[in-house]
Amino acid sequence: MSVPSTTPRPAVANSGDGSSSARPTPRRDLEPSVWPRLEPLLPQVTKPIQYVGGELGAVVKDWDAATVRWALMYPDAYEVGLPNQGVQILYEVLNELPDVLAERTYAVWPDLERLMRAQGVPQFTVDAHRSVRDFDVFGVSFSTELGYTNLLNAIDLAGIPLLAADRTDADPVIVAGGHAAFNPEPIADFVDAAVLGDGEEAVLEITTIVREWKAEGSPGGRDELLLRLARTESVYVPRFYDVDYLPDGRIQRVVPNRADVPFRVHKRTTMDLDAWPYPKKPLVPLAETVHERYAVEIFRGCTRGCRFCQAGMITRPVRERSITTVGQMVQQGLEFSGFHEVGLLSLSSADHSEIGDMCSGLAQQYEGTNVSLSLPSTRVDAFNIDLAQELSRNGRRTGLTFAPEGGSERIRRVINKMVSKEDLIRTVVTAYTNGWRQVKLYFMCGLPTEGDDDVLEIADMAHEVIRAGRAATGSKDIRCTVSIGGFVPKPHTPFQWAPMERPEVIDGRLKLLKQAINADRSLGRAIGFRYHDGEPSLIEGLLSRGDRRVGAVIRRVWENGGRFDGWSEHFSYQRWVDAAAEVLPTFGVDLDWYTTREREELEVLPWDHLDSGLDKDWLWQDWQDALSEYEQDDCRWTPCFDCGVCPSMDTEIQIGPTGRKLLPLTPITGDGLRVPSPAAQ
Repeated sequence: MSVPSTTPRPAVANSGDGSSSARPTPRRDLEPSVWPRLEPLLPQVTKPIQYVGGELGAVVKDWDAATVRWALMYPDAYEVGLPNQGVQILYEVLNELPDVLAERTYAVWPDLERLMRAQGVPQFTVDAHRSVRDFDVFGVSFSTELGYTNLLNAIDLAGIPLLAADRTDADPVIVAGGHAAFNPEPIADFVDAAVLGDGEEAVLEITTIVREWKAEGSPGGRDELLLRLARTESVYVPRFYDVDYLPDGRIQRVVPNRADVPFRVHKRTTMDLDAWPYPKKPLVPLAETVHERYAVEIFRGCTRGCRFCQAGMITRPVRERSITTVGQMVQQGLEFSGFHEVGLLSLSSADHSEIGDMCSGLAQQYEGTNVSLSLPSTRVDAFNIDLAQELSRNGRRTGLTFAPEGGSERIRRVINKMVSKEDLIRTVVTAYTNGWRQVKLYFMCGLPTEGDDDVLEIADMAHEVIRAGRAATGSKDIRCTVSIGGFVPKPHTPFQWAPMERPEVIDGRLKLLKQAINADRSLGRAIGFRYHDGEPSLIEGLLSRGDRRVGAVIRRVWENGGRFDGWSEHFSYQRWVDAAAEVLPTFGVDLDWYTTREREELEVLPWDHLDSGLDKDWLWQDWQDALSEYEQDDCRWTPCFDCGVCPSMDTEIQIGPTGRKLLPLTPITGDGLRVPSPAAQ
C-alpha cells in the first residue's frame, strides 16, 4: 500500500534525465503556525509535551526578518533527538546570525502521525510550529542508518515530494549530515545534498550560498542553487553524478554528469574547537529524554585504530579542546541550564592529554555541590585510580561502561582493540574499590573471523570480574552487565570489505553465551545480560554499505508501514526481508549480496567518490593485517602510518598537553556562593 501525502503537491515537469525542470515555482501562501490545528490533537496522544516546544534554550525568531531559514531534524523521537549534540550546536550557530533562523523538528510517534494525516497537519517544528515545507533548507542529521524510514515519513508528512527529482523551487533543499552521510547513496533519491564531516563551518557556508542566491533573485532555480553548493567540493549533490553497473551487479563507476562539479567530494573538518565553544545555551527538555546533562565535547577524532569503528576513522585527525575552554563551557553551561551532571564527551574521553587535570579541576570547582562528572566512553586501559577518585569526589557515581568489544584475546587482535583480560580485571577492580557496585561491559558479536569460542570467553571474563570484585571489596554486592551488540561493517573502515554473519549464527552464539554465563549460578546471578539479536544488525548492514538501488527497498518498507526501525518494538525484520526480495532481484542482486558477501580489493565501493581523507590502499592493508591478527599501534604517539588524513588536510595531529590548568575558575560552595580560588588570588 502507499502512504497518502498530507498536502497536494505541485505539478512537476520531468526533463527525462531524472531531474526536475528548472522553471521557477512561486512560493505558496505560508501558514504562520500549525499550532491552532495541532493543539486539539495533543490530548489524544502519548507524551504530548514533546510537541509543545518552549524549552529553556529554545529560540523563536521573527520569520519575516530572516533571509535564510533552516529546519533541523534528528530523525527520531524527541526523547532521543533533543539531547543530540550535533543538532544543538548547529541550532545555536545558525541562530546567532541576525538574518538566519533555525528551528527543530523530530519524528512524530505513530499515534500523532495518524491524526496528522487525518486532519491534514504537516510535519512541523517544535519552536514556532511552522510547516517544515516552508523553510529554505531542511537539514537532517543521521547517526544511524535505521533512521531512513523516519526521514521519508517526515518528507511526506511535510508535503514535500518524496523524490528529489520531483521537487521545485517551492520546496526546501534537503541536506543530510552526520556519520551516515559518509555513504548517502541509499537515500540519494530522497535528499538533495549531503555534507561529509563537521557541520559548524559547513552550515555557515551553505547559508551564505543560499543567501546570495536569493538576493540575486534565485537565478537558475533549484538546479543553480544545488550547482553552487556542489562547486564548493564539500557538498555532495547526488543528481550531478551517474552510477554505472557491471553485469554481475557491482559498480563500474560513479562519475559527474556535468563538467563543473568535482569528481570527489571532500569532508569538512573544524580544526580549532576552542573557536566553537558550543553549545553555550543547551536545550533543557520539557519531557524525559535519554540524556539529561550538560555535555562538553572535549576532543574529536581518534587514532586508536579500532578497525570496526567508523566514527574513529572518519573524524581523524585528533583535535583537542583546551582545558581552559572546557572549564569555561562547563561553568557557563551549568549556570544557564541548571543541569547536575557534566558529561565529558569524545570517542574515548580518557585519552585527552590533560584528562587528569581536567577532572581534578572540575571536581575541585564543584566540590560540595550536587554536580557530578561522567566519562560516557572510557577505555579499559585509560581508566585509573586517580580518575576514579575525581569522578566520585562529590559522592555521586554515574554509570561506568567499559568496552573490550571482543571476548577473546585473538579477536581483540583482529579488531585492533589492544586490551588484555588483566587490563579489564584491574580496571574494574579499581572501580569497585572506589565505591562503584555495578559496571557495564560492552562487546560485539559477529566480528570477522569470529567463532563460538571467541564469544564464550565473554562468560569467563564476566565471571572473573565478579570474583575479583568480591575479593577486592569483601562484599557480594557486586554486579556487572554484559551488553552485546551486533557487528555492522561500515564504510571508510578496514572492515568495509568484510562479510556479515547471518542472524541465526549470531543468535545461536548469544544463546550459548547466556547458558555459559548462568552455568555458575553463584556468579551468573550477579551478571546482567543484554543483547541485540542479529536481525536489526543485518538490515543496518544493508543500509550502511548499500548503493542507490537500496533506496527502492527503503521506500517499499516505508510504504508498508516502516517507522522507528531503531526501536525493537517497531522494527520488523520480515518487512525488510520481504521488501528486499521484492525489489532487489529486478537489479540482479539480493539481500545477501549486500550483507554476507565479502568485497574484493579492486571493487568500486558506493562511497569511493566521497573522500573521508583515508587512503583506500591503507584501509585495505589494515584489513589484511586484521586477517593476520596483526595489531597496529596508536599513531598519536608513534610514527605516522600513512592513513592519508594529515597530508590531505595539511595538518598534524594535536597531541597536547598545553601545560595549562583548569583553574583559576571561581569555585562554588555548597550554598551556591562563589569564593575566589587560591589560584585566582
